[in-house]
Amino acid sequence: MRARSAFVYALLRLLAFFVPFGIMMLFPVLREQYWLAAIFAALIGLSLSMLFLRRPLDEVSTGIAETRAARKRAADESVEDPAD
Repeated sequence: MRARSAFVYALLRLLAFFVPFGIMMLFPVLREQYWLAAIFAALIGLSLSMLFLRRPLDEVSTGIAETRAARKRAADESVEDPAD
């Protein structure tokens, strides 16, 4: 897994939450009820990430799958070598 793609994806997900949260905190009603602004920002961030962050998520999940497959192959080879 490339650390850059995971970092970019995590940063974009954080931005998808904090930008709407910051905008909502500008409203006086939501400033008093910050928990409601946090819930709305989480829902907006989830929606934005489902719509626009599909490709970075695919890159991260592909990298994780490749890393796990390589570790499993290495573990299988280390078990098979002493048995021969």
